[in-house]
Amino acid sequence: MAKKVSPKTSRGFRRGERLTNCSRDRCGRRYNGFTLIELLLVFGIIAVLGALVLSTAGYARKKAARARAETEIAALSAACENYKADNGIYPRDPTANTSTDALNARTMLDPGTTNAALYTAASLVLYRSLSGDRNLDRTVTAADENYNIDGTALTPPLTQLPRSYFAFKPNMLSPAGGNGTVTATADPFANTYGYSTANQYDSNTGYNPTFDLWSTAGVAPSPTPNPPATQQDRWIKNW
Repeated sequence: MAKKVSPKTSRGFRRGERLTNCSRDRCGRRYNGFTLIELLLVFGIIAVLGALVLSTAGYARKKAARARAETEIAALSAACENYKADNGIYPRDPTANTSTDALNARTMLDPGTTNAALYTAASLVLYRSLSGDRNLDRTVTAADENYNIDGTALTPPLTQLPRSYFAFKPNMLSPAGGNGTVTATADPFANTYGYSTANQYDSNTGYNPTFDLWSTAGVAPSPTPNPPATQQDRWIKNW
């Protein structure tokens, strides 16, 4: 009588046959790892994607900063027009050729170092004139009646509070955070806004027959002499 043979299973073993010395292929269990080349390829792809994300984010930040600067310059310009309607002149340092008359947008391109003192002084004239905060404590009180728009003492003082033509946001002022004595205005690129009345001082110079207001848009100043005109082409300005 022939011995009954059990049919083979799908893995090639007969039912009831004990599995011994099972190899990883025969048992259906494979433990594959990444090769060094595969890992390097993955890391390379991640690095490229990361670089693309960072560059896109940087471009978006710069675009947002430019849009904010354009909005702020437009609003400050409108406030200057209102100031002139009441005072007959645009905000201007009362002492000729000391700050707003001396700051020249054509030749003074560096608000961070070389021309920082003039940029700062002119921006504070603009701030005092438009905000009404003449003692730079970020509020308008009776104490501000004692000061001119250049910070010098008034004799006699004003008989009423200085009018506010523009509400400066905390991020438009230095130091940042909304506290402390104001030391300068600030554009979205962490530089001081440029403000000049040089054209009022000398009608043959300047870019604008009224006032010049600009942000250097974070553009690094070119070596002098004869900086390229393309540098100012990238500025954000009212002319």
